Amino acid sequence: MEKLEGKELQDSLTFNWKNAWEVIDENEKGKVFQINEEYKEFLNKGKTEREAAREIIRIAEENGFVSIDEIIKNKIKPTAGTKIYANNKDKSVVLFVLGQEKLEKGMNIIGSHIDSPRLDLKQFPLYEEEGLALLKTHYYGGVKKYQWVTLPLALHGVVINKEGKKIDVVIGEDEDDPVFFITDLLPHLAKDQMAKTMAEGITGEGLNVLIGSIPYNDKEIKEKVKLNILKILNEKYGITEEDFTTAEFEVVPAGKARDVGIDRSMVGGYGQDDRVCAFTSLKAILDMELPKKTAVALFVDKEEIGSVGNTSMESKFFEIVVSELVNLTEENYSELVVKRAMSNSQVLSADTLAAFDPNYPEVLDKKNSPYLGKGLVIVKYTGSRGKSGSNDANSEYIAKIRKMFNENNVVWQMGELGKVDQGGGGTIAYILANYGMDVVDCGVSLLSVHAPFEIASKVDVYMAIKGYKAFYMA
Repeated sequence: MEKLEGKELQDSLTFNWKNAWEVIDENEKGKVFQINEEYKEFLNKGKTEREAAREIIRIAEENGFVSIDEIIKNKIKPTAGTKIYANNKDKSVVLFVLGQEKLEKGMNIIGSHIDSPRLDLKQFPLYEEEGLALLKTHYYGGVKKYQWVTLPLALHGVVINKEGKKIDVVIGEDEDDPVFFITDLLPHLAKDQMAKTMAEGITGEGLNVLIGSIPYNDKEIKEKVKLNILKILNEKYGITEEDFTTAEFEVVPAGKARDVGIDRSMVGGYGQDDRVCAFTSLKAILDMELPKKTAVALFVDKEEIGSVGNTSMESKFFEIVVSELVNLTEENYSELVVKRAMSNSQVLSADTLAAFDPNYPEVLDKKNSPYLGKGLVIVKYTGSRGKSGSNDANSEYIAKIRKMFNENNVVWQMGELGKVDQGGGGTIAYILANYGMDVVDCGVSLLSVHAPFEIASKVDVYMAIKGYKAFYMA
C-alpha cells in the first residue's frame, strides 16, 4: 500500500463540511428554487398552528391520505401502502404510510412542531385609553420583546360565538387589509428606556396592539373608540366583546415570506422555526408509496412552551393513534404490540438550530456550529450547560444516519446550540426517546431564530427534503 504524505495525507485524514451550492448541478439547482416557491406559499398559508394543521391536512388529502376516523367508521382494513392521517383538535396532525413490515417492527418517524413564538390576545383584551383603542397581549414562547414593536402586524384567530359557531378571522394579510402596530418611544424621549437592559426596555405588559382611533358618534357613550371597534367587528364577523373570552387570537407579523439576497439564495419569513421542518418532512412523506417500515410524519403543537397540553408531544395522542392502527391491522389487539411498535421505532426530531452568524461570533463555537448553505444538520445533543434536558443520541444511531445520508448524496453537517454555558434549548426528542426509540435531532439551521423574520438557505430546505426521504426509505 502506497504511503501517503503531505496534501494527500491531509485529504485522506481531515474533513470539512461541504457547501451544498457547490455540490449540486444546474438541474438540482432548478429544483432548489422550484421547491422553495412551494415552501414560501406554505409559510404564507400557515402562520398559526391551526392554519398549518389545516394546510397539512389539505395537502395530505390531495395526495391520497384518508382520515383514520373514516377508516374506523367504514371498517376498512388498512394494508401496506395505505396513507392515513389523524387530526388532533385542529392543532396537531400525524401522517402514516403503512409499511411492508408489521407495526410491531417499528416505524420511521420524523417529528416537527407547527407552533411558533407570537403574541396571544388576552381573554379580555380590548380597551380604550385617551382616544386610542388597544388590545392587551400575552407573549407565547421565547421572544425578544423589543423585536415586536414598530412592525406591521396581523391578527389571526378563531372565535366560538354564543351559538357555538366557529368563526375564522384573519386581518392584515391581504394588501387591502389594515394592519396593526405596537408603538415605541422616539429616541428624543427614550433616555430612561435606553438606559435599561434590552430585556427590560419593552415589557410584556407594554406589548399592547393599536387597533383604532375613530370614536362612535354618540355623546352619551363613554368609551366611544372601543364601541366603534366592537361595532366594526360585529358587522363583519358577528362577534361581541364576550366572544373574546372563547376566542384564540394570535398576533403575528403581517406580510408574505420573501426571497433574501440579490442571488435569491435564502428565504425570509415568520414562523420558520419550526415550519421549515414541518414542510420538508411533509414533502418527503408525500412521495412514499410502499416503504419497508411504516413512515410517520408528526406535526405537533406547544413545543415553544415546553410541549405541555393535549395537542403537544407530551400528550398521549400519538400513542393512541398507533394503538388504533394496531387494532386495525392485527388479528388480536395487544398492548405489548403497541409498546413494541413504539420502542422499535427510529426518529428524526426535526427542529431548527441557530446557524453561525458573523455578526455574533462570540456566542458560537465556529468548529461546532452549523452554517447556512452547508446542508441538513444532525444535532447529537441539545439541552443547556451540562446537556441538561437533552436527548444525547448514541453513536450507533448517528453512524446509521451518517451512512444513510452519504449513500443518498445528502449534504449534511453537525452542530450544537452555541458555546458551552452560553445558553441552550430543547426539542421534542427526549419525549419520544422515553418510549425507548432511537432519536436524534436533525433539522435546518436558521439565522435570527425566534425573530419575527427568520432566514433559511434554500439549498438547506432542499437537502432536508432529500435527507428525510432517505430516512423514510430506510
